[in-house]
Amino acid sequence: MVIEMNTAKTIMLAVFLVFFGRYLRKKIPFLVRWSLPEAVVGGTLFAILTLILYQLDLVKFKFDTSLQSFFMQLFFTASGFEASGELIKKSSGKLVVFIILAAVLAVLQNAIAVGMSPIVGLDPKLGLMCGSIPLTGGHGNAAAYAPLAEDAGVTGAVSVAVAAATYGLAAGSIIGGPVATRLIKKYNLATPVNTEKAEASREAFFENQADDHVVLDKKRVALASAMIFIGLGIGAYLADLFKILFPSLTLPVHVMGMIGGAIVRNVYDAIKGTSKATPAKEIDIFGSVCLSIFVSMAVMSMALWDLIALAIPLILILAAETVATIIFTYFVTFKAMGSDYDAAVMAGGHIGFGMGAVPASMANMTAVCSVYGFSKLAFIIVPVVGGMFSNFTNAANITFFMNLLGIQ
Repeated sequence: MVIEMNTAKTIMLAVFLVFFGRYLRKKIPFLVRWSLPEAVVGGTLFAILTLILYQLDLVKFKFDTSLQSFFMQLFFTASGFEASGELIKKSSGKLVVFIILAAVLAVLQNAIAVGMSPIVGLDPKLGLMCGSIPLTGGHGNAAAYAPLAEDAGVTGAVSVAVAAATYGLAAGSIIGGPVATRLIKKYNLATPVNTEKAEASREAFFENQADDHVVLDKKRVALASAMIFIGLGIGAYLADLFKILFPSLTLPVHVMGMIGGAIVRNVYDAIKGTSKATPAKEIDIFGSVCLSIFVSMAVMSMALWDLIALAIPLILILAAETVATIIFTYFVTFKAMGSDYDAAVMAGGHIGFGMGAVPASMANMTAVCSVYGFSKLAFIIVPVVGGMFSNFTNAANITFFMNLLGIQ
């Protein structure tokens, strides 16, 4: 029996699964420790249910995910608003170095994925779905880029990318803290401090970094919505221009949406004379809602039965990616960032978003700093690079590899 789910029904189910995932996170602590998003938790469980029903030849769901890409574009456009000129001006030399390190690791991940694919008997186009798309990119990029591969004839791309992203979140959350701790102990960079003292320094830092408290109101919400849609439209025109200038290259439209968002943000800042005029809080909320919906739609509609025959090749590639990420952060990130305590904490944070997402980075660094003391530099650099700059560098990296493999 086939159950048809039109657009409205599909979105309703996606939203329900987000709330179901939120409920499970409250009840099951390790889901929070591993920084698994609500949409991933709820969506994955539903995908497993559909797999069981499919294997028993009872029910098959047919979803209308036509609006999934629209929610994806809105999210990435909202992400582009984080690229304020003021923040870029304040960037230190170490911030630039860390941006480069994040980009290099992402390139390495794609090189490993594509290079190992023929060895394990996998199509390199499908193998690319185990590279920086789901790892450095996380579930957001997995849900954004994998459908392009599916459209290009790469069967199972979405399922593989989302599965790899889920693995990356778990692995990044587990590995980051121990790697940072190992570096601290090996080089005697710090000694355990009083927990209350460490927490006090952390709270003082975030209080100083926080913007003035802004109460959500109708005008700011309306302005945020308008700015996002304008940024999305500018991105669409930029995508058209890119096709005219570079007809042989494929650049996903959501990347241009990010650029459009950055343009609107900085133009508005210039007009108002301050970056605090931009309704950043409302834009972030808008983007988070869109992210949850489109990731939930992508995960819940996974055809897990396509993964069964690919299990061993995927395990081998992801194992190699994990080892490479550990080696890179341990020997390269740590040394390039100064070989000190801050560098060790940032190495743990790099593993977090290098394999999963920024929340995993924050969890890793918080765990380490709760024992050895707060690292102000790490909490400034890692979330900025992982949450913003790496999205731009990784987009260029992914686009290069997709065009190299003929995914257009």
